[in-house]
Formats: sequence, C-alpha cells, structure tokens
Amino acid sequence: MVGAACALYAARAGLDVTVVDRGPVTGGTTGAGEGNLLVSDKEPGPELDLALLSGRLWSELAAQEGLGPAIEYEAKGGVVVAATPRELAALETFADGQRAAGVTAEPVAADRLRDLEPHLAPDLAGAVHYPQDSQVMPALAAAHLLRASGARLLTGRTVTAVLRSPAGPVRGVRTDRGDIHAPAVVNAAGTWGADVAGLAGAPLPVLPRRGFVLVTEPLPRRVRHKVYAADYVADVASDSAALQTSPVVEGTAAGPVLIGASRERVGFDRSFSLPVVRALAEGATRLFPFLSEVRALRTYLGFRPYLPDHLPAIGPDPRVPGLLHACGHEGAGIGLATGTGQLIAQVLTGATPGLDLTPFRPDRFPEEAA
Repeated sequence: MVGAACALYAARAGLDVTVVDRGPVTGGTTGAGEGNLLVSDKEPGPELDLALLSGRLWSELAAQEGLGPAIEYEAKGGVVVAATPRELAALETFADGQRAAGVTAEPVAADRLRDLEPHLAPDLAGAVHYPQDSQVMPALAAAHLLRASGARLLTGRTVTAVLRSPAGPVRGVRTDRGDIHAPAVVNAAGTWGADVAGLAGAPLPVLPRRGFVLVTEPLPRRVRHKVYAADYVADVASDSAALQTSPVVEGTAAGPVLIGASRERVGFDRSFSLPVVRALAEGATRLFPFLSEVRALRTYLGFRPYLPDHLPAIGPDPRVPGLLHACGHEGAGIGLATGTGQLIAQVLTGATPGLDLTPFRPDRFPEEAA
C-alpha cells in the first residue's frame, strides 16, 4: 500500500516510476490488513501529524478521483470504549491531548453509547467518538492506486541487490530477472524493509509483529463504526515481544465483521494459534454479545513492520545518496500511506516536504539495533 501511494504521488509529480514486487499486488502485509485509516489510536506528535495529513489525502482521493466506492472507502468514524470509570478518565485525558493537536474527539456518556452502536454491551462506562476515523478495503485500494499512478508494474521479481556507482549513489536495482536503472530507489518493502535496506548497506531494524484477524459470515450492518477497547492504544505503543490482545470490532461494506487485534513478535512464524483466535473471539463478544451467535468463517494473519520507536522510516537515507525509505509503519501503513507517498514525492522532486521529516530519519537508530 505504501509503495502504491509513493508511485501515485511520484508519477503525479512528473517522475517516471517503476514498481517492483517479488509477489503479486497486495501479496504481503497489505493483503492481510483491515484497512484502518485512524487518528484515534495516536498520541500527539509526528505520527498523528502524518495521520491527519493522510486522512485528508484519502478523503480527497475518494472524492475527486471517484475511487470511493471502488476501494470501499467509508468515513464511518471510530468509537473507543472504556469498561471502567478509571479507564474512561484515562481515555478522556488522552483525547484532550489529541484535540489540542487537531483531532475531533467527542465524549460519549454511557447512556448515549447505544445511539452510536445499538448492539454494544450494556455495562460500559463510556467512550470517545472519533469522526475522522475511516476505512478502505486495502487490497482494492492498493490495486486502484497503482492503476491510477500509471507506473510500470513488475511483479514476480525479487530485488537481489541495490546498484551503486563507484562514488556511492544508487543507480538502480538488480533483480532475478535483470537490472533496472534509476537515479533514486524507494524502499517500500514493508515488513521486509530491513532486507532491502541491508542490500543497500544502510541497516534498518524493521522486525515482523504478527497479528491475526477473525472474519465472520456476512451480516446486515450491525457494527456501524470501528469499535475498540481503550487498552488497544497501549498495546499499539508497547515494546513487548509477548502476545497482547485487545478487542477490535468493525463491520465492512461487504458484510463480514472483522475482529482483532493481536500483537506478538515471533519472527515470520505463520503457524495458526488457536489460543490467540479464541482470545479475539472472547474480547469481541464482550463488546458485542450478539457475536456469540455468529459463525466465524475464517482467520488470517499478517506481519506488521515494527520499528523500535514505533515511527516509520520516511525520506532520504544520508548514508546512501539516492536511497529513500518508506517503511516501518507497523499496523498503520494503510492509513499513513497517502501522506508518506506525498512526502516521498516532494523529496524526490526537490520540494519542501509538507511535514518535518526529522523524526522519521532512517539513520536515527544505533547500528547495533539494526
């Protein structure tokens, strides 16, 4: 998804763009995503600034390009719920800081929760409503953005080296099916961004953070927003490698309900985990009791591209002239893709980036971390 957005904005800036993917379009993390475009889970700072920029760009693309229905764009909003008064107080404090940064965050008293979500459990303490949260169908979105970019798309090609001139700047990539020459290379390899960075001699400590999603049978729309428990925010920000689960429930335009979320660092282990899926189901039914009578049709997993400080690497790498990075967005890559793509295009064309890229510097990590 991030690569597709980079291609779109770079091509619109007048650049000749080639996208190289070792598999099919959305064959990696993007195809295993839920499609969240969120501000609700981000504290004030550079990631929230990027999320607000990206949200505006997603909205523009959906409206101006007529892509909205094609990518199942829904500006449906998010509802973050608290189970206890103590959780609610912490959630409202968190929301106060977000409001100061430009987020619309509306307190919801316990007796008004059913106005937003009629099927929520009755014993919740309250919530905060985030109208700016949205959703797309990620596989469709990536495919349509690539098509709209007009970029040359080369799938089924593995990058085996980053080509560099004797003086050091990049001059393209080598693939298992030949060389591609270019004065700039953008590493948008997501969870595998460390591999591409390593090929260029510019270490980047991207690690996989596994997550499962449970998918129900198609239903009439009974979950109107993205709904999740307040402890989800803490899980997103955690550095722990251990398993963490917190209930996240959302309906989709196609009918199935998507249930998450789990996080654990277990490498690229694709093993099915019944305990994790059971925990997801239990958390979802606590929020929405009606789900206990709904059939789960399937589950799938993906690997979020985790960086130690939870910020993506965006922009030029001073260690290798001509190399740019656009990876490490963890579970927010779909939502942050458009802003990332626009910033990369601005750097490539010599324009002043719309955001300060200092917090996203690819070389900010100690060498031993990578």
